[in-house]
Amino acid sequence: MAKAHIGMIGAGPGGLAAAMILAHRGFEVSVFEREAFVGGRNSELKLGPYSFDVGPTFLMMKFLLDQIFAETGRQTEDYLDCPRLEPMYELAFDTFSIRATTDRERMEAEIERVFPGHGGGLDYFHKVEHERFKRMYPCLQKDYGHLRALLAPVFLRALPHLSLGKSIFRVLGRYFEPERLRLAFTFQSKYLGMSPWDCPGAFALIPYIEHKLGIYHVMGGLHRMSAAFGRVLQEEGGTLRLETPVRRLILDGRKVGGVELADGSRVMTDAVVINADFGHAMTTLVPDGVLRRYRADRLRQHEFSCSTYMLYLGLDTLYPLAHHKIMFAKDYARNLREISREKVLSQDFSLYVRNASVTDSSLAPAGHSAVYVLVPVPNNLGNLDWERESPAFRERVLDVMEERGGMNDLRAHIREEFVITPNDWQEKRGVYLGATFNLAHTLGQMLYFRPHNEFEELRNCYLVGGGTHPGSGIPTILESSRITSNLISRRWDVPFEPPPPFSEELLELV
Repeated sequence: MAKAHIGMIGAGPGGLAAAMILAHRGFEVSVFEREAFVGGRNSELKLGPYSFDVGPTFLMMKFLLDQIFAETGRQTEDYLDCPRLEPMYELAFDTFSIRATTDRERMEAEIERVFPGHGGGLDYFHKVEHERFKRMYPCLQKDYGHLRALLAPVFLRALPHLSLGKSIFRVLGRYFEPERLRLAFTFQSKYLGMSPWDCPGAFALIPYIEHKLGIYHVMGGLHRMSAAFGRVLQEEGGTLRLETPVRRLILDGRKVGGVELADGSRVMTDAVVINADFGHAMTTLVPDGVLRRYRADRLRQHEFSCSTYMLYLGLDTLYPLAHHKIMFAKDYARNLREISREKVLSQDFSLYVRNASVTDSSLAPAGHSAVYVLVPVPNNLGNLDWERESPAFRERVLDVMEERGGMNDLRAHIREEFVITPNDWQEKRGVYLGATFNLAHTLGQMLYFRPHNEFEELRNCYLVGGGTHPGSGIPTILESSRITSNLISRRWDVPFEPPPPFSEELLELV
């Protein structure tokens, strides 16, 4: 069977990874991106001489990135420089801080320093979560387009390790008793935009992956990953059309035949892959009356992640602080309840600060720094007036950074500044409800119950990105790219190597 023409809507990392894989396999690939640059939420923000990542800031599971490059016969090192960070990050509570490291002895000593008598739980954590990762990782490599996938042997072997009915906070209680020590190993639920009291226990594998395999900084910024994917796509003969927004899908009933661009021109394709934000795509690219499960009124009934308030600061000084720092609200449970359930703006909030210029001098002029700040806040179902709230909220964020973050006289050093509010995410960047981590990762919105990689509502339509299986976060987004690429290749009888199965060597890469 002849190889097909594949249209890709959006040049985020998931779309570009799928596009470069498909182009390498001989497909004709056309990527349509509305912006003048690639990356989507994984793009670069330039403020004068300062460079920032718009969204994600570090890399987990680097072996997966290596595998994605290998899909096209390439090596990561030829495109990106990715040093591993040690320590990984500083976790700052109101009365103490913990520096998290992959060094087991040092991490146990750090726990004992703050929580005497509780360091021994670390070995138990590694032992049990190793088994969870071993069983669950193969499940993340499969598609779940049919209900029978839940009866596959690989999934049935993983089922006892899913901690069904338990939250990640409860699961961590198996290893650590003190609440704040558990929080030091469960804050990663915020990578999914969820509270550790609500996030399914199966996601305990995320802190395990960090503590076992470490986290990586991409020199120049994580946005360079998307730029590298775009470069490979073009090296493989694919077409990347920037500043080319898509107005809608071309439909014959429920069959997709191509895309109509904003200028009115039409590009006919054999299949379309949607890499745009899922909720935004369903409410803008598809006419009313076509969708059923994901039509506009039903879509709002699904659970979505929180949003984020973003502050990007170009400073004329360099604070000798941690590369990554998370500052917890004094009452963390209340803060997360206000974000996810009450949807009000917390007076006592948590924030993440990336001070990457201590590692990477390319982000700012000598002696200066590019500081990135993320504050989890309610998504736009909360109906907050961000035009009114933003100025005062900025002042409170800066106060916390000065008082608790070790950034004395911060305001005096600001030379460039940019803010993204939940409204900006929705109205300017195409993020449905401003939910920056997409559909929530509840049990009813995972695996078969998440929008399928081969989209179940439309024919000749596929999905990549955080709104489909396996979910949000760079590693899972890249896995969605491979799953979707393999589904398309299988349909057009294009041979491909299945993803490498789990091996113990994966966990010995550091």
